[in-house]
Amino acid sequence: MKIAIGADHAGYALKDQVRDALRQAGHEVIDAGTNSAESTDYPDYAGAVADGVVSGAAERGILVCSTGVGMSIAANKIDGIRAAIAFNADEVHLTRAHNDANIITIGARYTDPEAAHEMVRIFLETPFEGGRHARRIGKIAELEKS
Repeated sequence: MKIAIGADHAGYALKDQVRDALRQAGHEVIDAGTNSAESTDYPDYAGAVADGVVSGAAERGILVCSTGVGMSIAANKIDGIRAAIAFNADEVHLTRAHNDANIITIGARYTDPEAAHEMVRIFLETPFEGGRHARRIGKIAELEKS
């Protein structure tokens, strides 16, 4: 799978660990940065990853910042993005199965690498269930137009 990944300064170390694990698992990864602890602005990376997902350059996106909140807010400003904060494995499963999330955001301050890897695995492996959930996703798309 082709995956876009990005982080601000607070999330870059975890982003690099996730990126490397994804590549080792055979995924193609587009790394939108950042690559240091030097202060950066998270909307820049959220926008780059979201644009990659919406354009089709990537099938899914992963964003990492201190809490996951800022990245989620910023990414969700892009039409066609359904970014969800990854708190635990069950929620990640449901965001894919019910909400067709195409980006997850991870809070590096609250997520250890093992938990991050497990949530990313679930995010990539869980299919969207469709059915009644598809109707709701359609309503979300209508909200984007208003």
